[in-house]
Amino acid sequence: MEASLPPPPLTRGAVFAQAWPIMVGQASIPLVGLVDTFVIGRTGDVAALAGVALGAVVINFVFWSFGFLRMGLTGLTAQADGAADRREVEALLLRGLIAGGGIGLAIVVLQYPLTLLAFALLAGGAQVTAEAHSYAGACFLGAPAALAVFAITGWLFGLGRTRAALVLQLVTNLANILLSTWLVWGLHLGAHGVGLAAAGAQWTALAAGLAIVTRIASANPLALVRRAGAAALFERAALTRLFAVNRDLMIRTIALLLLLTWFANAGARLGTLTLAANQVLMQFVNIAAFVLDAFAFTAESRVGNAIGAKSRAQFLRAVRLTGEYSLLCGALLALAFWFAGGWLIGAITTDPELRQRAALYLPFAAIVPLAGMPSWLLDGIFVGATRGAAMRNAAVVATALYVALDLALRPWGAAGLWAAFVTSYVLRALTLSVGLPGLLKTLR
Repeated sequence: MEASLPPPPLTRGAVFAQAWPIMVGQASIPLVGLVDTFVIGRTGDVAALAGVALGAVVINFVFWSFGFLRMGLTGLTAQADGAADRREVEALLLRGLIAGGGIGLAIVVLQYPLTLLAFALLAGGAQVTAEAHSYAGACFLGAPAALAVFAITGWLFGLGRTRAALVLQLVTNLANILLSTWLVWGLHLGAHGVGLAAAGAQWTALAAGLAIVTRIASANPLALVRRAGAAALFERAALTRLFAVNRDLMIRTIALLLLLTWFANAGARLGTLTLAANQVLMQFVNIAAFVLDAFAFTAESRVGNAIGAKSRAQFLRAVRLTGEYSLLCGALLALAFWFAGGWLIGAITTDPELRQRAALYLPFAAIVPLAGMPSWLLDGIFVGATRGAAMRNAAVVATALYVALDLALRPWGAAGLWAAFVTSYVLRALTLSVGLPGLLKTLR
């Protein structure tokens, strides 16, 4: 494996140097959503656009239920790297690849009952549901690659290899954009084409990710398996810790996905037009999340290194510096959405009624970067510290409170729907902050 350099001193410049490749890569993710929405939206088929929105809820729920493969690997790898345990760093990568590929194959096999159950629960209407089925069925073909890429990305973040992670993300997104444009505009495959593009991009990403891993580890994955040996890969204590962290992160992720699914389904109940408008506005939310995640992911790596090195001072400085950048970017994004959001909505869709409905609720989406900033940063801190139980408890409580608030605000229609959604970010931050004192005690 390439020699691992110690992380640079914790300065603002060092934090930004580590964060900017993540920011570019993460900011390009919602670009894929924008392009997918754009290529469907420019066809004028509102049902297909709503179908992609509804199908994406199912895909995101299923795939990101296993997002612990990214988050768990980041925290554990950062801690192993901070403790200079190269053997465990390589073993963590292999465990992640095996778990991701295996779970992904199971998803492909079980996709029919999964989609049947999901669309029986979601309110989309016959035409929208048919489009959503077509989209989701195609997307599921990329599940093994997608989950293996989760593991590779988490490993790269844990090592602070953010530029390598940027290359991987850009390859994924470029492949998705090119395939989506060709399949929808060239072959006229509609929502099904968008799903096939997503699956093709994931397999392209896996090939690129394995090439990156081979360069960093100075050996391909098969050679790493031989080098590590079965005893290291399946060491009982390491597997127990991995599954404990991942179990809690999975529960946490499912709770938050339930929150997003509830929001999407509540929009569907208000009609196809509201569902499509929410899909447009969620691109603003995605942009905010992925940009601010750059500093959350940097916090994961830095906090993990601090805990691996048992340094309280390094931990506190990592939190403060990533927090400063998160607040600044949150404010800038909110201003950008407020003043330029109307133009972006007009660029996404040609339907005048859809434009008007999305613009009506744009102020709610513009608030999200500031309201969500603390929760995203706290996620990064707790992932780096591998405090899965605290994240699990906070997510379950926040989701339950959000559902209660949404039900209470139902008389307000779509305004109440968005008010509850924005408040959910504040609830997440408050519930996560309860675990901070206990985390600090472990670093005395």
